[in-house]
Amino acid sequence: MELALTPMEFARRARRLYANREGVVDENVRLTYAQFFDRCDRWSRVLQQKLGVGHGDRVAYIAPNTHAQLESFYAVPQIGAVLVPINYRLTADDFAYIIGHSGAKVVCAHADYLDAVDGIRDQIPNVEQFVALEGGPRDGWLDYESELSAATPEFIKPTIDESDLISINYTSGTTSRPKGVMITHRNAYMNIVGTLCHVNMSPADNYLWTLPMFHANGWTFVWIVTATGGKHVCLRRVEPARIFQLIRDEKVTMFCAAPTVLIGVANAPTEQRGEMPRGLRVFTAGAPPAAATIGRIEGEFGWDIIHVYGLTETAPFITICEQWPEHSLLSPDDRAVLKARQGVELVTSGELTVVDEEGREVPWDGQTLGEIVVRGNVVMKGYYNDPEATAKAFEGGWFHSGDGAVIHPDGYVEVRDRIKDVIISGGENISSVEVEGVLLRHPSVQEAAVVGLPDEKWGEAPHAFVILRPGMSADAEELRQFARERLAHFKAPHTVTFVTELPKTATGKIQKYVLRGGRAAIAVQ
Repeated sequence: MELALTPMEFARRARRLYANREGVVDENVRLTYAQFFDRCDRWSRVLQQKLGVGHGDRVAYIAPNTHAQLESFYAVPQIGAVLVPINYRLTADDFAYIIGHSGAKVVCAHADYLDAVDGIRDQIPNVEQFVALEGGPRDGWLDYESELSAATPEFIKPTIDESDLISINYTSGTTSRPKGVMITHRNAYMNIVGTLCHVNMSPADNYLWTLPMFHANGWTFVWIVTATGGKHVCLRRVEPARIFQLIRDEKVTMFCAAPTVLIGVANAPTEQRGEMPRGLRVFTAGAPPAAATIGRIEGEFGWDIIHVYGLTETAPFITICEQWPEHSLLSPDDRAVLKARQGVELVTSGELTVVDEEGREVPWDGQTLGEIVVRGNVVMKGYYNDPEATAKAFEGGWFHSGDGAVIHPDGYVEVRDRIKDVIISGGENISSVEVEGVLLRHPSVQEAAVVGLPDEKWGEAPHAFVILRPGMSADAEELRQFARERLAHFKAPHTVTFVTELPKTATGKIQKYVLRGGRAAIAVQ
């Protein structure tokens, strides 16, 4: 008898093998896997028996990285329901849109978001039950812990087909309404297996939750860590001092982070770091990391950067910058440059290539820019309740990523920019990522974002927004000359604005549309 490819199969195995191992740490809460799964089962029973959640019903969560949020990735899908993990940094209006668009039957929220949800109740009339994960008891809300305590762990286990939805993950919606990415049990399963084919993990691993669990299901590490019997170390707020403390106290061996989070960690005051263990493995994705950032983390901290690439629509990993034995012979700087590439397909993810406007694969020359397109096991089922956007995304039978990239002679793909972010200056294409990478090599630069702004002579020209490292200095002309010495002159920023922060999404991506919209929206230094 065949079994469906579902992350719930990894949970079944973990229940048998790792029951007495510590599985979850969340501040003062410490749970063995047996205790964790008992809580998941009790909540499954509450969802089924008291809240009336059935196969295919949607359950929305708004919460930071807590044990209750982690429990949702098991309690909801194991009864055949669909999880809708919402970006908690969105506005109340966004909450209302996503809850309404997904048709969520139940909304579960952390204490920090109860007021926001109460303020939009009139906009989400179809929600039948509201659950306070923390912050209860409260009028109009069921109390999560009270319901768990009163429930038994017996629930009805439905037959789950691998093509069933496990989650609907909404995109950031930076320039339009968020789209609901439909991820199936099979999509998630294949991403998990593919990741573990390339990266060895075991019960010895202690994983720190620096990445929001809502983001593409925590890059499926909500299930990967459990599958290998590792320990989930929850982190409710991304603060460098707290990260360093947990790394030491919980003997953390691995975490995931967007490049901007890595930059924040690398530039934290020395007194916050303390004695840092070497050898941590750090997955980075979400935006192209600069070689300078990789080199600095690996050189100063002795951590191993594992660069992966994907999108919410690809469950999310489609490539990994796989390291070959000969790469170890490269100098640290050259190795960092190679590690900054997005790499090659995971063994289970499916096909990825880079095509020109006619749909032909670009030459493997490291120069010819095209769009990344993918098809295969991890690609979403489509956008929920949006056939038009789905058809557009899958034009020609491939999912179109919107990322501009090149293919190097060794077959490694390198993202040069979002197609919409490529700067066209005097007829020349300029990769903002390439310019940012050069600026980040300057010893005074902590973060940099480059966009095209209108220019009377060239149509548009590169403009840099720069955050300086604490205690360091540089002026605009110095940075312009630094870039001109390392780039074709037309690529160097024409102007530089020094800022104290850059607008970012909840997952650390710089919102370049805000930068292009005018400097008034930026905190200028």
